[in-house]
Amino acid sequence: MDVRQLKQEIIAYSKEIGIDKIGFTTADPFTELKNRLIRQQELGYQSGFEDPDIEKRVTPSLLMEEARSIIAIAVAYPSKMTNRVESKKGERRGIFCRASWGLDYHHVLKARLKKLEEFILSKVPEARLKSMVDTGELSDRAVAERAGIGWSGKNCSIITPEFGSYIYLGEMITSLPFEPDEPIENQCGSCTKCLEACPTGALVQGGQINAKRCISFLTQTKDFIPDEFREKIGNRIYGCDSCQTACPVNKGKNFHFHEELEPEPEMVKPLLKPVLNLSNREFKNRFGTLAGSWRGKKPIQRNAMIALAHFKDETAVPDLIEVLEKEASPVARGTAAWSLGKIGGKTAYNALIKAKERETDSEVLAEIEKGLNFYK
Repeated sequence: MDVRQLKQEIIAYSKEIGIDKIGFTTADPFTELKNRLIRQQELGYQSGFEDPDIEKRVTPSLLMEEARSIIAIAVAYPSKMTNRVESKKGERRGIFCRASWGLDYHHVLKARLKKLEEFILSKVPEARLKSMVDTGELSDRAVAERAGIGWSGKNCSIITPEFGSYIYLGEMITSLPFEPDEPIENQCGSCTKCLEACPTGALVQGGQINAKRCISFLTQTKDFIPDEFREKIGNRIYGCDSCQTACPVNKGKNFHFHEELEPEPEMVKPLLKPVLNLSNREFKNRFGTLAGSWRGKKPIQRNAMIALAHFKDETAVPDLIEVLEKEASPVARGTAAWSLGKIGGKTAYNALIKAKERETDSEVLAEIEKGLNFYK
């Protein structure tokens, strides 16, 4: 087997199946990453969505015994909608971040990696392969950085010269000894625009993030959003793009290479009020194909209520009162109470007073008080 020739054949085939960039690296442990992860853990900066086993996250051989090399892939996604939703007065909308536009990228990249696996096995039937996208143990960004896909930006995203940071990442551990590619030199320089643009100060310093302050993380949690972040979320109902849109490298980067990644405007920038009363089935039918639906409807509905409060949308008061009176979830009732107080008005005030009399949940009562405090 000529591994060098196989590498070139893989590169050529990757272009045929919709992989926009591909790189190769060794399966050596990610020692520098290990030190960073330990430090993040000590500082309490991790989101909790990560695999808790740091050794697995940095040691490919623990995931596949015969690991010799890793193939990293990147697929570019659009940064602008081709068709925009028509804005009408009084119709307030939320927004899903760009990484949740189009079909769930986990499925898209896994399908491409599956084709790549089949291609490699057709050439080397005895090869051992293990692919993963986002939810695997390895850090997609660390693999991509070492494989020369791009450099790790101060916004903690992989930035490519070709596509900026508007890329999805995936990787494949292999038992084949591919020659590694050279990493790309970091090109952020003295620029700190992403740090300045972060609404919550989640970017502690270049390349270091406190995930618990990141709006992208906060919009995916299922609990109450801490008070200090609510007004900063704005109309974001899933994720955040601020550190990407502020990046000078991303200026003018907008690629529409893949039909399945094209956003449906009404889906990714939905009217807020109808989101509040969707059933689980209705939510799945409407948003189930998006990556942003993975946590279910409750976080999206909570975020939609905060967005309506952000807009001070008085037309949403009846909808919020219905949530306050009928919703079983304390987080939903409490967020509705806070939002009603934020929007204000006599009807909202009366609804909060009535709710205070009947509510038994201590957390919801605390949110009702917060709502009433807006009137003082």
